Amino acid sequence: MEFWGITDNGKVRKCNQDVYKTHIDEDNDTAIFVVCDGMGGANAGNIASTLAAETFIDHIIKHTQNFTNQSDVAQKMIDAVLIANTKVFDKSTQDLEFAGMGTTLTAAISTKFGEVVANVGDSRMYHVTDSEVFQITRDHSVVEDMIERGEISRDEAHMHPNKNLITRAIGTSAHEPPDIFLLNLKPGEYILLCSDGFSNLASENEIFTRLKKGKPVKNSCEAFMNLALSRGAPDNVTVVIYKKQGGL
Repeated sequence: MEFWGITDNGKVRKCNQDVYKTHIDEDNDTAIFVVCDGMGGANAGNIASTLAAETFIDHIIKHTQNFTNQSDVAQKMIDAVLIANTKVFDKSTQDLEFAGMGTTLTAAISTKFGEVVANVGDSRMYHVTDSEVFQITRDHSVVEDMIERGEISRDEAHMHPNKNLITRAIGTSAHEPPDIFLLNLKPGEYILLCSDGFSNLASENEIFTRLKKGKPVKNSCEAFMNLALSRGAPDNVTVVIYKKQGGL
């Protein structure tokens, strides 16, 4: 198994509201990855993303030894996201200091039954094979909805003034179930989770080209971070890469 994560304030933001967490359970052949991008003010955004990521991981860890199939993993992920949402929502409504806070949440779990991805917001997950790259998650954003309605092109979305407005987030409503995606990675394939601070600056072709070189994932994470920083990094930047090998 090979994985690595990296996060940075970027070139403009004074604090980092992005959080990533990983957990490897070798006894149960399970790897867990989650990226959260907080919002709601410097302190509140960080609280939301940290609380959501930790709650999600903690819940999943309790159940890894009981996973029986891919559908069971998916249900546990839905439960974990809903619990995380409740934690963030309750804190935001009970403490004026954190009113209105929220966070994206994109998570992937690799097991012997296959991989499962959960998503709320516009943090992304890509699947990279030996021949192409796929964006697995769908952004919950204003511009993504506009693209689907045919109002703007995907190229126009990159420059749209509302490109950072999301339509769904953890903690902004009492009930926020995630989108779920099922995958079956082959050995040598990758998954890449990231906040929009990275995906807004890097193309799918750049992601594929770098990972196609087969360098250690730590090196690739650092290269992607340097790429984002070289392009001004106006937002926090987070990248997590996992390469599947035999087993995990």
